[in-house]
Amino acid sequence: MNRDIVRLLRPHQWLKNIFVFMPLFFSRHAADWCCVRPCLLAFLAFCLAASGVYCFNDIRDAEADRLHPVKRLRPVASGSVTRSAAYATMVLAWLLAFALTLSGSLEGGSMQQGVTLTLFCYVVINVAYCVKLKQTALLDVFVVAVGFVLRVVAGGLAAGVVLSHWIVLTTFLLALFLALSKRRDDVTVFEALGVKARANVERYNSSFLAAATAVLGSITVVCYILYTVSADVQQRVGSRYLYATSVFVLAGILRYMQLTMVDQRGGSPTEVLLHDRFIHVCIAGWAAVYAFILYV
Repeated sequence: MNRDIVRLLRPHQWLKNIFVFMPLFFSRHAADWCCVRPCLLAFLAFCLAASGVYCFNDIRDAEADRLHPVKRLRPVASGSVTRSAAYATMVLAWLLAFALTLSGSLEGGSMQQGVTLTLFCYVVINVAYCVKLKQTALLDVFVVAVGFVLRVVAGGLAAGVVLSHWIVLTTFLLALFLALSKRRDDVTVFEALGVKARANVERYNSSFLAAATAVLGSITVVCYILYTVSADVQQRVGSRYLYATSVFVLAGILRYMQLTMVDQRGGSPTEVLLHDRFIHVCIAGWAAVYAFILYV
């Protein structure tokens, strides 16, 4: 049972919450413990809040998940975790999440309130997503993208960093690209087995998703390049060579499109990011070059 409860919480999905640290990294305060500590607490709070959402989602979708070739193995759908145990886990996860932001450990009253409010908005939006919003095509992927923006906003509030429009735009576009890529896996299962992974799957098809991901991938790369050559960014960073990091972003986007469209591995972006070595190299290369420009 304990192992199944852990699976219900989906700790491997906590990787998504690393977006909380992005404002800290870009603000050159990644080595400042006074800024790192509140960001770490905000990260843990979002991990717990997201796990609570996963519990709620699995409870609501248990019947539909039993028809899916992969999702039928989820704890609630398979029966290894009872609905009552899942509800209890959900409530506990959310209580702990808000306890972290309300504990006073986040420096400053307004900052603490801001992170708590952002976390509350995240939970409410995701509950609405599980109940209704995910049934509407396109709206569902936009809600997912907003969730990533809220993570960045929380990270900025925790670190006391004012967010630029560039980080908000790039985060939103990248998250939208990944969400659309994930929908392709649902369409593949539906076309092959006739199983609806979600109610709106008929409003997507392979041709539309191929075009949409190509457009979003292109816009994301262009947005990032415009960010690197922006005069105010170059002045703030103190370097004209930030554009050198664009090659890693372009390679990563193309690799993910290859995995999604050629290898049919777009079902879980987290799994791809955890196990694909090419993308590991892209992320490590981008982080190393960017860190060198910012901190050396």
